[in-house]
Amino acid sequence: MGYHKEGSLALALILQLSLIIDGRHNTGKPEYKTVAGRTRVSADSKPVEKDNSSACCSRGRVANYGPTVNIQHISQSQGIFPQLAVFADSAHKRSECGIGALMPWLEKLYMVTYLSVPDGGNGTGLYSIDKNMQLTKLASHQSTFANRLIHKETSQIIIGPWIIDSKETIRTFSQLLHVRITATAEHMEAPEIQVYMLDMDGPLWECDVIRLNCSQLYNLVDELKIPFNQQPHFKAAHTMNGRLVVASNTFDENDLIGEQHGGRLAEWQGTGKDWTILENTAFVEVTGRRNLGQVIYAVGWDHRSVILKVFDGQTSDSQSDSKDPLNRGLWKTYRLPKASHAYDHLWQTEWTRIREVETERYLMDAHGMFYELSPLGWAGSTWGIRPISQHLRIVPDFTSYRGFLVLGGNQVSSIFDSNVVTGQSQSGLWFGKTDDLWAFGKPQGWGAVWRRDRVTKGKPSDPFLMTGFDKKVVHFIVHSDKAVHFTIEVDVTGTSGQLSGEDWQVMRRLTVDTYEYYSFRDGFTAHWVRVVANADCMATVYFMYT
Repeated sequence: MGYHKEGSLALALILQLSLIIDGRHNTGKPEYKTVAGRTRVSADSKPVEKDNSSACCSRGRVANYGPTVNIQHISQSQGIFPQLAVFADSAHKRSECGIGALMPWLEKLYMVTYLSVPDGGNGTGLYSIDKNMQLTKLASHQSTFANRLIHKETSQIIIGPWIIDSKETIRTFSQLLHVRITATAEHMEAPEIQVYMLDMDGPLWECDVIRLNCSQLYNLVDELKIPFNQQPHFKAAHTMNGRLVVASNTFDENDLIGEQHGGRLAEWQGTGKDWTILENTAFVEVTGRRNLGQVIYAVGWDHRSVILKVFDGQTSDSQSDSKDPLNRGLWKTYRLPKASHAYDHLWQTEWTRIREVETERYLMDAHGMFYELSPLGWAGSTWGIRPISQHLRIVPDFTSYRGFLVLGGNQVSSIFDSNVVTGQSQSGLWFGKTDDLWAFGKPQGWGAVWRRDRVTKGKPSDPFLMTGFDKKVVHFIVHSDKAVHFTIEVDVTGTSGQLSGEDWQVMRRLTVDTYEYYSFRDGFTAHWVRVVANADCMATVYFMYT
């Protein structure tokens, strides 16, 4: 990966200025003090006060639980501050220490780390970073947490099993301390006092944010008919447009060879309604804003490509012509290239998010590629998307804090000593500017609209993203006995044929007996591309961008 030099210089300058303003600039080493069994780093020679409050609590302020590191005495390199790294214990058991969620709140940055499974190690916890870039461990846990939400009705944030109010009071959903919480979503029927909590293993919980009690609503493994020999791996949930949408990213060799499909994208419209399965493949993220078109985005993948599902809450479903507001909108499917095959297995993906890191602009991470994404859904289309950069970093969450783009990480994971050369599980944060991402790897990738698929005569493929890539080629393979005529169509304006007068344009026609390829000319591009066959057949159409 590349990195703008000015990004590092800006970080260094900000730190130097903060030291000068505070009048604490010195070149000495930090002084370590032990208080109540905890080692802390002091910014000066003044004693550190003893804190007698409990380490983690269901009520009251949480105590500093572990080392506090003051960044005024440490260095950084290209946006990485080594002393802000977090660790799981080296002692048995050894699994993981990913940074599952990042949440700015009360002028601090809160974050929670995770093990791979409950009781799969020690050392993970809830942390905060303050305005002086001082890292404090607030609580320890032994589970998997990657959820975050503002409960706007009570002005509290939920991160992991903890809920933090506007006075920094931290309370705990004690029933969920050994549950793998991967998402929190707003409640559809009692949003003032309740939220949904999604367990990676399938249970969907309903939790009271006042009393802190939780009850299980569903086991989604049963509701969504996940095969008994497939591992459920629920990752995301979002409430909007009168529905709760959930995502599970189960994907393994069974999906590649077409034997079984354990991943799911599904929605539920509340009490008395059945769950609806939208996709039977891996999905890892779902989110949206309540304005600017009320668009819901969901990201997943199959053996062909990355999938972007889009629900426009302001567009009527032309197929049902329903006047019911819960049935307004229509899910549309778009395909994007994979930038790496190192994200294909359900364990490899972690959480690839869509977050708003600049006001009313999304940053999307999908299969090793960062994308710019607009929250708008005008004319029922998704046109505000383009690739930014390719990367190999695992980014379970990212956010904005004090002008920085902050990327979480999951750098080293032994996973019960499956890899005996990794050492201690640990992760770090990356601080930079949003525009630094353009200096990461050049956007490249590949993906199919059809892959060993039965193709219907005259039925177009899903749109495949074309804009923002350099060299482009498409491969055609016919798995049938007869030659097939294919038409390549492009969407120049980005409305994918949804706006009157902006139809798909015929770009090229090819006749394929067994195999042909077509290289797009240098400089040629469009927003979306799709393919149409003139006969029923079995075919593969595979795009490669370099």
